[in-house]
Amino acid sequence: MFVATVPAQAFGTNCYVVAVAEGEQCVVIDPGIGVIAQLDEVLAEHRLHPAAVVLTHGHVDHTFSVAPVCGARGITAYVHPEDRELLADPAKGLSMDLAALFGGRLTYAEPEDVAPLSDGASLALAGLALTVDHAPGHTGGSVMLRTPGAVALAGPALTPGRESTLCFSGDVLFAGSIGRTDLPGGDHSAMLASLRDKVLPLADETVVLPGHGPSTTIGRERASNPYLRDIGDQTAAAPQRGW
Repeated sequence: MFVATVPAQAFGTNCYVVAVAEGEQCVVIDPGIGVIAQLDEVLAEHRLHPAAVVLTHGHVDHTFSVAPVCGARGITAYVHPEDRELLADPAKGLSMDLAALFGGRLTYAEPEDVAPLSDGASLALAGLALTVDHAPGHTGGSVMLRTPGAVALAGPALTPGRESTLCFSGDVLFAGSIGRTDLPGGDHSAMLASLRDKVLPLADETVVLPGHGPSTTIGRERASNPYLRDIGDQTAAAPQRGW
Protein backbone atom coordinates (compact mmCIF):
# COMPACT_ATOMS: atom_id res chain seq x y z
CA MET A 1 0.00 0.00 0.00
CA PHE A 2 1.10 3.56 -0.75
CA VAL A 3 0.30 6.50 1.54
CA ALA A 4 1.48 10.09 1.03
CA THR A 5 0.92 13.00 3.38
CA VAL A 6 0.25 16.41 1.81
CA PRO A 7 0.38 19.14 4.49
CA ALA A 8 -2.09 21.98 4.13
CA GLN A 9 -0.94 25.59 4.18
CA ALA A 10 -3.14 26.44 7.16
CA PHE A 11 -3.89 24.85 10.55
CA GLY A 12 -1.41 21.99 10.06
CA THR A 13 -4.05 19.76 8.47
CA ASN A 14 -2.90 16.45 7.00
CA CYS A 15 -4.26 15.52 3.58
CA TYR A 16 -3.60 11.90 2.67
CA VAL A 17 -3.28 10.14 -0.68
CA VAL A 18 -3.91 6.39 -0.40
CA ALA A 19 -3.48 3.72 -3.08
CA VAL A 20 -2.79 0.01 -3.34
CA ALA A 21 0.44 0.92 -5.17
CA GLU A 22 2.07 3.63 -7.22
CA GLY A 23 0.72 3.94 -10.75
CA GLU A 24 -2.82 3.07 -9.64
CA GLN A 25 -6.05 4.82 -8.74
CA CYS A 26 -6.08 6.50 -5.34
CA VAL A 27 -8.32 8.04 -2.70
CA VAL A 28 -7.69 11.56 -1.41
CA ILE A 29 -8.59 12.10 2.25
CA ASP A 30 -9.25 15.61 3.62
CA PRO A 31 -7.91 18.04 1.00
CA GLY A 32 -7.55 21.22 3.05
CA ILE A 33 -6.42 24.79 2.44
CA GLY A 34 -3.73 25.31 -0.20
CA VAL A 35 -3.00 21.66 -1.00
CA ILE A 36 -3.72 21.69 -4.74
CA ALA A 37 -0.23 22.36 -6.11
CA GLN A 38 1.56 19.89 -3.82
CA LEU A 39 -1.19 17.31 -4.28
CA ASP A 40 -0.83 17.54 -8.06
CA GLU A 41 2.94 17.05 -7.68
CA VAL A 42 2.45 13.92 -5.56
CA LEU A 43 -0.08 12.51 -8.03
CA ALA A 44 2.22 13.15 -10.99
CA GLU A 45 5.36 11.85 -9.28
CA HIS A 46 3.72 8.59 -8.25
CA ARG A 47 1.47 8.25 -11.35
CA LEU A 48 -1.71 8.22 -9.28
CA HIS A 49 -5.26 8.88 -10.46
CA PRO A 50 -7.86 10.01 -7.87
CA ALA A 51 -11.04 7.93 -7.86
CA ALA A 52 -12.77 9.68 -4.93
CA VAL A 53 -12.34 12.14 -2.08
CA VAL A 54 -13.32 10.98 1.41
CA LEU A 55 -13.78 13.50 4.23
CA THR A 56 -13.33 12.62 7.88
CA HIS A 57 -15.56 15.57 8.82
CA GLY A 58 -16.91 18.84 7.50
CA HIS A 59 -14.60 21.51 8.96
CA VAL A 60 -13.25 23.80 6.28
CA ASP A 61 -9.60 23.11 7.15
CA HIS A 62 -10.26 19.55 5.92
CA THR A 63 -12.66 20.32 3.07
CA PHE A 64 -11.52 23.59 1.51
CA SER A 65 -10.08 22.04 -1.67
CA VAL A 66 -12.64 19.26 -2.13
CA ALA A 67 -14.53 21.01 -4.95
CA PRO A 68 -11.50 21.68 -7.18
CA VAL A 69 -10.05 18.22 -6.55
CA CYS A 70 -13.36 16.55 -7.43
CA GLY A 71 -14.37 18.95 -10.17
CA ALA A 72 -11.14 18.63 -12.13
CA ARG A 73 -11.63 14.86 -12.34
CA GLY A 74 -15.39 14.35 -12.18
CA ILE A 75 -15.19 12.30 -8.99
CA THR A 76 -17.40 11.96 -5.90
CA ALA A 77 -16.85 13.41 -2.44
CA TYR A 78 -17.94 11.26 0.52
CA VAL A 79 -19.00 12.78 3.86
CA HIS A 80 -21.20 11.69 6.77
CA PRO A 81 -24.76 13.12 6.52
CA GLU A 82 -24.41 14.85 9.90
CA ASP A 83 -21.71 17.10 8.38
CA ARG A 84 -23.22 17.45 4.91
CA GLU A 85 -24.47 20.98 5.61
CA LEU A 86 -20.92 22.13 6.38
CA LEU A 87 -19.98 21.55 2.75
CA ALA A 88 -22.60 24.08 1.71
CA ASP A 89 -21.99 26.52 4.57
CA PRO A 90 -18.61 26.03 6.32
CA ALA A 91 -19.31 28.96 8.64
CA LYS A 92 -21.74 26.75 10.57
CA GLY A 93 -18.76 24.86 11.96
CA LEU A 94 -16.72 27.91 12.96
CA SER A 95 -16.48 29.65 16.29
CA MET A 96 -16.81 33.43 16.31
CA ASP A 97 -13.05 33.95 16.51
CA LEU A 98 -12.38 31.58 13.60
CA ALA A 99 -15.13 33.19 11.55
CA ALA A 100 -13.51 36.56 12.20
CA LEU A 101 -10.11 35.13 11.21
CA PHE A 102 -11.43 33.94 7.86
CA GLY A 103 -13.38 37.15 7.39
CA GLY A 104 -14.70 36.10 3.99
CA ARG A 105 -11.19 36.10 2.52
CA LEU A 106 -11.34 32.48 1.37
CA THR A 107 -13.55 31.63 -1.59
CA TYR A 108 -15.19 28.25 -1.03
CA ALA A 109 -17.14 26.01 -3.42
CA GLU A 110 -19.31 22.97 -2.70
CA PRO A 111 -18.54 19.79 -4.69
CA GLU A 112 -21.11 18.82 -7.31
CA ASP A 113 -21.36 15.12 -6.45
CA VAL A 114 -21.60 14.20 -2.76
CA ALA A 115 -22.31 10.71 -1.37
CA PRO A 116 -23.04 9.72 2.25
CA LEU A 117 -20.86 7.74 4.62
CA SER A 118 -22.60 5.46 7.13
CA ASP A 119 -21.33 3.77 10.27
CA GLY A 120 -19.88 0.34 9.58
CA ALA A 121 -19.98 0.75 5.82
CA SER A 122 -17.24 -0.81 3.72
CA LEU A 123 -16.23 1.39 0.79
CA ALA A 124 -14.60 -0.28 -2.20
CA LEU A 125 -12.67 2.59 -3.80
CA ALA A 126 -9.53 2.47 -5.96
CA GLY A 127 -8.98 -1.16 -4.99
CA LEU A 128 -9.04 -0.27 -1.29
CA ALA A 129 -11.43 -1.54 1.36
CA LEU A 130 -12.21 1.37 3.71
CA THR A 131 -14.30 0.69 6.81
CA VAL A 132 -16.20 3.70 8.13
CA ASP A 133 -16.48 4.25 11.89
CA HIS A 134 -18.87 7.06 12.81
CA ALA A 135 -17.20 8.72 15.80
CA PRO A 136 -19.07 11.93 16.71
CA GLY A 137 -17.84 14.44 19.24
CA HIS A 138 -15.51 16.78 17.36
CA THR A 139 -18.41 17.22 14.93
CA GLY A 140 -21.67 15.34 14.62
CA GLY A 141 -20.48 13.66 11.43
CA SER A 142 -16.87 12.85 12.33
CA VAL A 143 -15.68 9.48 11.05
CA MET A 144 -12.56 7.37 11.16
CA LEU A 145 -11.48 5.25 8.18
CA ARG A 146 -9.76 1.89 8.59
CA THR A 147 -8.00 -0.22 5.96
CA PRO A 148 -5.58 -3.15 6.14
CA GLY A 149 -2.29 -3.15 4.28
CA ALA A 150 1.48 -2.89 4.28
CA VAL A 151 2.62 0.70 4.58
CA ALA A 152 5.00 2.46 2.20
CA LEU A 153 4.70 6.03 3.39
CA ALA A 154 5.83 9.10 1.47
CA GLY A 155 6.43 11.83 3.99
CA PRO A 156 6.95 11.38 7.77
CA ALA A 157 8.40 7.89 7.90
CA LEU A 158 6.71 4.80 9.19
CA THR A 159 8.44 1.46 8.73
CA PRO A 160 8.10 0.55 5.01
CA GLY A 161 6.29 -2.72 4.48
CA ARG A 162 4.92 -2.85 8.00
CA GLU A 163 1.80 -5.02 8.06
CA SER A 164 -0.86 -3.24 10.00
CA THR A 165 -4.34 -1.81 9.94
CA LEU A 166 -4.28 1.88 9.15
CA CYS A 167 -6.74 4.24 10.84
CA PHE A 168 -7.24 7.69 9.36
CA SER A 169 -8.61 9.25 12.51
CA GLY A 170 -9.44 12.76 11.34
CA ASP A 171 -9.85 14.98 14.39
CA VAL A 172 -11.09 12.21 16.66
CA LEU A 173 -7.65 11.11 17.88
CA PHE A 174 -4.22 12.77 17.75
CA ALA A 175 -0.84 11.72 19.10
CA GLY A 176 -1.21 12.61 22.77
CA SER A 177 -4.57 14.33 22.47
CA ILE A 178 -8.02 14.39 20.88
CA GLY A 179 -10.03 16.86 18.83
CA ARG A 180 -11.61 19.87 20.48
CA THR A 181 -15.32 19.73 21.24
CA ASP A 182 -16.14 23.39 21.86
CA LEU A 183 -16.87 24.37 18.24
CA PRO A 184 -20.45 24.44 16.90
CA GLY A 185 -21.64 20.84 16.58
CA GLY A 186 -19.09 19.55 19.09
CA ASP A 187 -20.18 17.33 21.98
CA HIS A 188 -17.69 16.27 24.65
CA SER A 189 -19.89 13.47 25.99
CA ALA A 190 -20.24 12.07 22.47
CA MET A 191 -16.47 12.29 22.04
CA LEU A 192 -15.88 10.27 25.20
CA ALA A 193 -18.35 7.65 23.95
CA SER A 194 -16.57 7.51 20.57
CA LEU A 195 -13.21 7.04 22.27
CA ARG A 196 -14.64 4.26 24.43
CA ASP A 197 -16.64 2.47 21.73
CA LYS A 198 -14.68 3.12 18.53
CA VAL A 199 -11.05 3.86 19.46
CA LEU A 200 -10.21 1.73 22.49
CA PRO A 201 -11.41 -1.57 20.90
CA LEU A 202 -8.86 -1.19 18.08
CA ALA A 203 -5.75 -3.41 18.17
CA ASP A 204 -2.60 -1.91 19.69
CA GLU A 205 -0.66 -2.31 16.42
CA THR A 206 -3.16 -0.17 14.50
CA VAL A 207 -1.29 2.74 12.90
CA VAL A 208 -3.10 6.04 13.42
CA LEU A 209 -2.78 8.75 10.76
CA PRO A 210 -4.49 11.79 12.30
CA GLY A 211 -5.92 14.95 10.81
CA HIS A 212 -3.20 17.01 12.52
CA GLY A 213 0.24 16.13 13.82
CA PRO A 214 2.40 13.02 13.57
CA SER A 215 1.38 9.40 13.17
CA THR A 216 1.07 7.16 16.20
CA THR A 217 -0.35 3.77 17.19
CA ILE A 218 -3.32 2.73 19.27
CA GLY A 219 -1.00 0.95 21.69
CA ARG A 220 1.05 4.09 22.23
CA GLU A 221 -2.07 6.19 22.77
CA ARG A 222 -3.66 3.61 25.04
CA ALA A 223 -0.58 3.80 27.27
CA SER A 224 0.12 7.53 27.20
CA ASN A 225 -2.81 9.60 25.88
CA PRO A 226 -4.48 11.13 28.97
CA TYR A 227 -7.92 11.17 27.32
CA LEU A 228 -7.79 7.44 26.67
CA ARG A 229 -6.24 6.61 30.03
CA ASP A 230 -8.95 8.54 31.84
CA ILE A 231 -11.85 7.49 29.62
CA GLY A 232 -13.71 6.10 32.62
CA ASP A 233 -13.85 9.60 34.10
CA GLN A 234 -16.79 11.19 32.28
CA THR A 235 -15.90 14.56 33.84
CA ALA A 236 -12.52 14.75 32.08
CA ALA A 237 -11.89 18.28 30.79
CA ALA A 238 -12.63 18.99 27.15
CA PRO A 239 -9.58 19.70 24.97
CA GLN A 240 -9.11 23.11 23.35
CA ARG A 241 -6.38 22.23 20.86
CA GLY A 242 -6.47 23.14 17.19
CA TRP A 243 -9.47 22.14 15.14
